[in-house]
Amino acid sequence: MSLYLVSRILAAPNIEVRLRTEVAGARGDGHLEAVTLLDRDSGQTDEVATSWLFVFIGASPHTEWLGEDVVRDEHGFVVTGHDLLASAQRRWPLTRAPFALETSVPGVFAAGDVRWDSMKRVASAVGEGAMSVYLVHRYLATM
Repeated sequence: MSLYLVSRILAAPNIEVRLRTEVAGARGDGHLEAVTLLDRDSGQTDEVATSWLFVFIGASPHTEWLGEDVVRDEHGFVVTGHDLLASAQRRWPLTRAPFALETSVPGVFAAGDVRWDSMKRVASAVGEGAMSVYLVHRYLATM
C-alpha cells in the first residue's frame, strides 16, 4: 500500500485500523449491519456495528497454488509475455513468442497485481483482465 494512502487512513478520525484482525463473520438484513472481528493474537472476538467494510488483503501475490510450471520471481509474482524470454528461469516451450500476458504455460494468462512488474493499480488490473480475453482468443486461433 502506498505510504501517502497509509498516512491518510491513519489520520482519518472515522477509520479504525485493526492489525492482525480477521473478519470472522458478517450479518445484516438486506445490507451489512455488523461484523464479528477476531483478534489473531488474543483469540477474542468483537462484534462491531457497521454498514461499511474495507478489507486490505496485502500486496503478497499468494501464487504458490500455481505449481512449478508457472514461472514466478523470488517474491511469487508471475512472469508473463516477453519478460519470460529474458527471465533467469527462461522456460518457454513454443517457437512463437508468448503473448503479452501469457505465462510460461501456453494458454494460461495472468492479469493485474499478481504479474511481475505490473502497475499495481485497479484500473490497470481491469484493463489487463479485458486484454486477457482478447489474448485467449488469439491463443485459441493458434490451435
